[in-house]
Amino acid sequence: MAFSAKEVQALRQATGAGMMDCKKALEDANGDMEAAKQWLREKGLSASAKRDDRDNAQGVVALLVKGNVGAMVKLKCETDFVASSDGFKAEADALVALVLEKGETAISQRSTQLEDLKILLKEKIEVGDVIRIEGAAGNKIGSYSHLQGNRGINGVLVE
Repeated sequence: MAFSAKEVQALRQATGAGMMDCKKALEDANGDMEAAKQWLREKGLSASAKRDDRDNAQGVVALLVKGNVGAMVKLKCETDFVASSDGFKAEADALVALVLEKGETAISQRSTQLEDLKILLKEKIEVGDVIRIEGAAGNKIGSYSHLQGNRGINGVLVE
């Protein structure tokens, strides 16, 4: 089936995949955009599995305090380049907001977004420490985030 360069570009913008990968996906999916997205996702996940033995000592620590509740999430990756990227930091912020509102186990609700981030950034990405504390009535939560390269690398929550 024939498809246009605009369709390849639309798939590229929707998925963040490379131009040639998008073209191949559309060819294999006979021009079906949704099937092409699924093809790219499956290809990306299988490539992501090959990265499981890599060290992911870089990352970002996101910290959030609201009232007498505080949350902290460490999102780990392989390189400081990825750790400093806007998309990676935004995902850490989304995770910490979710933990603050719903608890530590709520991070599982963003598993699809984390898989998509692994595919897009082509690194081993995983959630590290996840902490949520709720202060007793009348107590306050204090926090400190140590920034380096415009990203949090260490954090502390104190009641």
